[in-house]
Amino acid sequence: MRDAFFPAGRHALYEKHGYSAAIRSGDLLFVSGQVGSRADGSVETDFARQVDQAFANLQAVLAAAGASFDDVIDVTTFHTDPERQFETILAAKAKAFPAAPYPAWTAVGVNWLAGFDFEIKVIARLPQTSAAPR
Repeated sequence: MRDAFFPAGRHALYEKHGYSAAIRSGDLLFVSGQVGSRADGSVETDFARQVDQAFANLQAVLAAAGASFDDVIDVTTFHTDPERQFETILAAKAKAFPAAPYPAWTAVGVNWLAGFDFEIKVIARLPQTSAAPR
């Protein structure tokens, strides 16, 4: 059984591209890659704000499923220029995951992210009282 979750006000963006923001399977939540897009889907051009917006978008998807950063067990990030971007990304990651035990994390350098420079996807274990699908 699969249940889909979408953050408030962004369902149309996912429908347009034919995928779900997150899928629950059992007690696991698989969150699609989140980028630093504004509410209208446009790119946040300042890199630090783009990373912060990606984390905010991720937080909204998690919340739609009744989860939070505390429930994240695995993180994958994608970077277009890892060497120059890493400190900014580490600072944002430290805000989201401030204390041990930290989630597992894989960082991948890529050369294209559809106009973005950073993307984050996660797997979370849902709390027992997670929300109904939206």
